[in-house]
Amino acid sequence: MIRLVLVFLLALGGAALADTARVAPQTPAQVRLSFAPVVKKAAPAVVNVYVSHVERMPRNPLFDDPIFQRFFGGGGGEGERVQKALGSGVLVDPSGLVVTNYHVVENATEVRVALADRREFEAEIALRDPRTDLAVLRLKSEGETFPTLEMGDSDALEVGDFVIAIGDPFGVGQTVTQGIVSALARTQIGASDYGFFIQTDAAINPGNSGGALVDLDGRLVGINSMIYSRSGGSMGLGFAIPVSMVKGVVAAALHGGKSVKRAWLGATLQNVSKDIADNLGLDRPTGALVVEVDSAGPAAAAGLKRGDVIAAIDGQPVDDAQSVGFRLGVKPLGGTARLATLRDGKTLDLPLKLASAPETPPRDALTIHGRSPFDGALVMNLSPAVAEELSLDGAHQGVVVAAVGENSTAAQVGVQKGDIVLAVNGAAIASTRDLERACAERSRWWDLTILRGGETIRTRLGG
Repeated sequence: MIRLVLVFLLALGGAALADTARVAPQTPAQVRLSFAPVVKKAAPAVVNVYVSHVERMPRNPLFDDPIFQRFFGGGGGEGERVQKALGSGVLVDPSGLVVTNYHVVENATEVRVALADRREFEAEIALRDPRTDLAVLRLKSEGETFPTLEMGDSDALEVGDFVIAIGDPFGVGQTVTQGIVSALARTQIGASDYGFFIQTDAAINPGNSGGALVDLDGRLVGINSMIYSRSGGSMGLGFAIPVSMVKGVVAAALHGGKSVKRAWLGATLQNVSKDIADNLGLDRPTGALVVEVDSAGPAAAAGLKRGDVIAAIDGQPVDDAQSVGFRLGVKPLGGTARLATLRDGKTLDLPLKLASAPETPPRDALTIHGRSPFDGALVMNLSPAVAEELSLDGAHQGVVVAAVGENSTAAQVGVQKGDIVLAVNGAAIASTRDLERACAERSRWWDLTILRGGETIRTRLGG
């Protein structure tokens, strides 16, 4: 009987505890869960970026007709069409440095920046880094001190952490969205050479590009870069460039650099597939397989060999070949990185000197003019620095096409950026001057040998 009463009292006490747990909140603090303090700290440093691009239209020959001029007047110079775009940016230095996406300002002829307090400033592009899809703007102002966003540590993020995205989607005005870190180290996205993105379900839409991804301490952990969408709107798949990559770009801009120099490995890598892992006796398909080693590069000096698998860099695990590029790309030059390398079932610790790729021979860039298939193409001598800059794996000699002019002859015949010109009309091309001389000659036919994507292409075009 006593035992039965005790059980009844325990049950009654449990019910009372349950009722207590469901009591209505007694104070505002018990019901208020707000990100407002974080937003107040971060929002003043997030800006809108307005971009104008003046596109010159070709002159219509009809304007030169005397009859047309008689009835419709003169003029008729080159027409202009102004295209406008909108993005976001983040103030990272009190002097007025703004980080945004490269694709936001890629073709800009005029850039204006609007702050959260509605002040507007003209801006110049201080640094472009297309490989990371980042750019740095410098506001044109005198004596101004701007609010900035403290940079955090993107390597400290974990899947499930709360994050906040701030930007200007669709030009409606500064907007804040909240979500979590959905995934880390996302590669194979294709937005930049250093594809190593933070994935988030915080709503990111067109216009958010270049905006801030912040943690709950109000620190910058990423620059919002792109979305995956079938409709053009947010589907909960947003990607941000980690702030660890942003830091190097900002440091280069602060020191007056126009571009960013990064550590050169001097080796060609590929992802480790399941078949490769089985053949090498690895437990799982992870790491970066060394396919080729440049005998004059840092990898060779460190003792890296073909067939090795890079498993980690300075203790940070490497999942694939792109991870190696990212891990080396965020490290300052002049030091040493430790490569954990798998070879014949053993793990080796190899010291890699962090040095930039040499520009030997000098690039000697020039644009080809004249009646040839390369008219309008910007070409450079191939060097390790140029190969690294244009992401050309395994290319060692020849002349590379660095850019192709819009509506040029080169564009019309199918010449592409990254093509390596090996021979023209049977003559080997070893320098840009060789190509310039070959293209200066009149020819009824053009026999071209081009290396594209690792494949040698031979083609014949009419002169």
